[in-house]
Amino acid sequence: MEKAELEELKDKVPCAAVLERAGFALDLKESTRKAMKYRRDASIIIVIHEGKGWFDPLGDGKGDVFRLVEHLEGVPFIDAMNDVAGLVGFVPSEPVWQRESREREPDLSIPERWQARRKPWRGSATWRYLAEARRLPERIIRAAISANVLREGPRGSMWAAHLDEGGAVTGWEERGPDWRGFATGGAKVLFRLGTPDAQRLCVTEAAIDAMSLAALEDLRADTLYLSTGGGWSPATDAAIRARASKTQVKLVAATDNNTQGDVYAGRLLAIAEESGCSAERLRPAADDWNADLKMRTEGGEKPEANRVPHARRSPQG
Repeated sequence: MEKAELEELKDKVPCAAVLERAGFALDLKESTRKAMKYRRDASIIIVIHEGKGWFDPLGDGKGDVFRLVEHLEGVPFIDAMNDVAGLVGFVPSEPVWQRESREREPDLSIPERWQARRKPWRGSATWRYLAEARRLPERIIRAAISANVLREGPRGSMWAAHLDEGGAVTGWEERGPDWRGFATGGAKVLFRLGTPDAQRLCVTEAAIDAMSLAALEDLRADTLYLSTGGGWSPATDAAIRARASKTQVKLVAATDNNTQGDVYAGRLLAIAEESGCSAERLRPAADDWNADLKMRTEGGEKPEANRVPHARRSPQG
């Protein structure tokens, strides 16, 4: 098949068609128009580039629709090409939000949009969401506001800033009672709360979890609480490596207590091994740190986290 024919075939078959046929389902709550998350059991595939590209956040796989078939089916390219050809005309399910009127791209830049939003205040919708729905104590909310990493989002949601090494806002995690996403046009680096030059770095998967762990640990003065925002971008990897390369640093893989969390923890422990810093796997008793915080505030007892010392130990503990 000629290159032009291959390109035409790719245009006719979106990655979503391959995933739906393979039994994957769209996780609408964790998807955006630019990054749609598909799940099948413990497997996750993120579809990007308007359905033409994809990547595996738990592995190294990425590419076009042909590479997706190769990745899922373990077949050579010629078989993948024929498989894709057989899906011409298959129309995948369209997410509900795609059937709504499309939002136009924001007129303001990422820093301008961030500055245009108010900081939460006691009694505001975002404050109530964090304090009541997420059980974050007032001290932690105020610490995050003072660090300039929280903003009021729409409809009672929270914006939690991701910052680069220079302290510039690159994007923000969006969390609310009915919404989860990331800033349109923004870039994931790291959410940061705590002592900027701390030697102990606790890396979580969400800003809510970073703040929850800070609450459980009473915001340790020797710790910087971080969040990757559920992703692992090259910028995130570079930022973590830059921190881990400094002397006397301890890298704590404080990711979720599930398969995805173990994969991320493995990456963090590998970075520690390569950088020569000490490391620890800190695992919540429940699925994540916010669940642990709710257990403590609602049940009156502080859950015991599971600790696995040193980078050379398995992330499974």
